Amino acid sequence: MFSFFQSIFGDPEVWEVTRLSLKVSGIATLISVLAGLPLGTFLALSRFRGRSFLLTIINTGMALPPVVVGLAVAMTLWRSGPLGDLKLIYSPTAIIIAQTIIAAPVVTGLTAAALQQLDTRLQLQLFGLGASRIQMIVTLWWEARLPLLAALMAGFGSVISEVGASMMVGGNIKGQTRVLTTAIVLESNKGEFERAIILGAFLLTITLLINYALTWIQQRGAKHQ
Repeated sequence: MFSFFQSIFGDPEVWEVTRLSLKVSGIATLISVLAGLPLGTFLALSRFRGRSFLLTIINTGMALPPVVVGLAVAMTLWRSGPLGDLKLIYSPTAIIIAQTIIAAPVVTGLTAAALQQLDTRLQLQLFGLGASRIQMIVTLWWEARLPLLAALMAGFGSVISEVGASMMVGGNIKGQTRVLTTAIVLESNKGEFERAIILGAFLLTITLLINYALTWIQQRGAKHQ
């Protein structure tokens, strides 16, 4: 067993797959935060016709099946699709696009929920003290930093562990688009269950370490409130 672990963790392909997994999921999560944080803030603080409908769409998007997202992205990026000329199908970029679509509603919805839970009088107090709208929003983000960190963790968790979309738009190509989840599926289909289990444990360990770091930051912030 020890020699088997050595063969796994001494395999350059395992580390390449891990690197690509963290790269595409990290980029997708970052884009989701950059888009979801302002959009969620807008939905939480604004009042306009159709707001409830948009929130419903966002909340529905939080439960989108990854395989459906993968199908939609694949049809769009396929050679005969609307964006086929970009030749992005079966590339890391295609995986990032699909994972962003999966994570963005999660970040947006949880951001809106976090800010809506704040006391509405806080906004009036900030404006009364002469704060600009930007300063008010930044202050609200700071006050809601703990649930916003939870939104970040949820967004990352929704993509680092998904397999359907990555398989459909990436193709699980060795050295190009193979990530940990698709590698696990491949090993399982080959009957290499021991290798698949170890790769799964490796994925869980990486996810645990990243979430532990974010949770530590979150709980440290809670102690200073």
